[in-house]
Amino acid sequence: MEASASAWSSVNSGIVLSLLAVLWTVLWNNLQGLQLQHFFGRHFNRHARRLAAIVDPYLTVTVAEYDGGRMKRSDAYREVQAYLQRATCAAAGGVRHLKAEPAKGADALVLSMGDNEEVADVFRGATVWWLAYSTPPREDAGAGFYWGGRAARADRRFYRLFFLERDRDLVLADYLPHVRREGRVVMVKNRQRKLFTNLAGDHWDDEGVWSHVVFEHPKTFETLAMDPAKKKEIMDDLDAFRKGKEYYARVGKAWKRGYLLHGPPGTGKSTMIAAMANYLDYDIYDIELTSVRTNTDLRKLFIETTNKSIIVIEDIDCSLDLTGKRKKKKKKAADSDDGKNNDKKDGTPGSSDEEEKDKGSSKVTLSGVLNFIDGLWSACGGERIIVFTTNHVEKLDPALIRRGRMDKHIEMSYCSFEAFKFLAKIYLGVDAHHLFDAVQSLLREVDMTPADVAENLTPKGAGDDADTCLAELIRELEKAKAEKAQAKAGGKGKAVAAEEEVDDDDDDDDGDDE
Repeated sequence: MEASASAWSSVNSGIVLSLLAVLWTVLWNNLQGLQLQHFFGRHFNRHARRLAAIVDPYLTVTVAEYDGGRMKRSDAYREVQAYLQRATCAAAGGVRHLKAEPAKGADALVLSMGDNEEVADVFRGATVWWLAYSTPPREDAGAGFYWGGRAARADRRFYRLFFLERDRDLVLADYLPHVRREGRVVMVKNRQRKLFTNLAGDHWDDEGVWSHVVFEHPKTFETLAMDPAKKKEIMDDLDAFRKGKEYYARVGKAWKRGYLLHGPPGTGKSTMIAAMANYLDYDIYDIELTSVRTNTDLRKLFIETTNKSIIVIEDIDCSLDLTGKRKKKKKKAADSDDGKNNDKKDGTPGSSDEEEKDKGSSKVTLSGVLNFIDGLWSACGGERIIVFTTNHVEKLDPALIRRGRMDKHIEMSYCSFEAFKFLAKIYLGVDAHHLFDAVQSLLREVDMTPADVAENLTPKGAGDDADTCLAELIRELEKAKAEKAQAKAGGKGKAVAAEEEVDDDDDDDDGDDE
């Protein structure tokens, strides 16, 4: 009996354990369905945050240097950086590592704090702390970021703001907007206008895709040789653009304007750009298209330009072959047989040199340039002027220079008499002279660029005066007139000779018939 009771007890225990196991499995599955572990996790994290707030009562706000995966440098970061330059100078005694950059003035420097330095600031009785630091990129940064290259692999820089939780509303609602406003004021105060040039794609680094020097060109509209009425028209157009933010927003257009400067060499296209920049107080971005490898790189360059800037592509008809792409493809197909023949002659692939050339050549297309001017990306930012210059406007694709892309066409022509009088006033200090009539008469017959006229009006020695310089200009104009007449006579002579040759051929044909 005792044995049977023991056996029965063991069976009952096994049944109970089995039932418990089944019940636990069912219960566990239901608990997972209810996601109770997340419920307990949220409660645990909430209590952990409360405990952390007791131990560490500070809150933080982080301002990163780049938005959108390094596509564009953050305006907020630049404003905080400018604001902290002033705060750093005030607290320079407590900062051990400073960075110095040149500022306006021959001996002035702008100081900013280096990495892992901290600056305290006081706002309405509340003390906050700014920390500058940087972090290395992820190992997959070269492939993960949209733009890739060295810029994606560079350290990522940040400013971190620390403040007490009791000052939360004051800092977020009032202090941070105050920092951005004051930062913009400091940026304007310390601003030096710059002339930028683009780096080749394989030279992009953590400083960006542009290299620059301080822009100090002295040319202004006051010293630009041009017909006064035409000059005033251009200045009025620039004024309307600068004041047209609300107008462009109302009509639904990006706040930009295109200018096409065309005319013979030496007519002042580059000096016109300098005068525009000085008049508007804008930076200049001079793009060398031949060093831009792809349309994507061109887009990156545009995004990295700032507001209040003039974007320039000089001699656009010579920079790249933006027309005739189909003809080029046909030519390559026609020349393929010649490449094969070269293979047979020297034993080396005839296309290897072409392939190497293609690897280093620009692949920017007309479509890419058109999108650069007025595509979707052109609306990133505002108050930009795009300027193309060319000596041969007839070579440009009509789609490139139509209204809406190049809104205003400005012909930079040869020197007129009005422009000459302006140059005489600037270079010689004379408003009238007995030789002016001779100059006026010659300028009606001879084309001379303002650059050549200015060179002849420039005194070459201590004894040169207005009489000497004007007489030199007249001699050059008369020389140009004689050369023009000689060339015209030579052209007529060739035409007569060609006609005589045709007549001789006709006579020979008549003799053969006889």
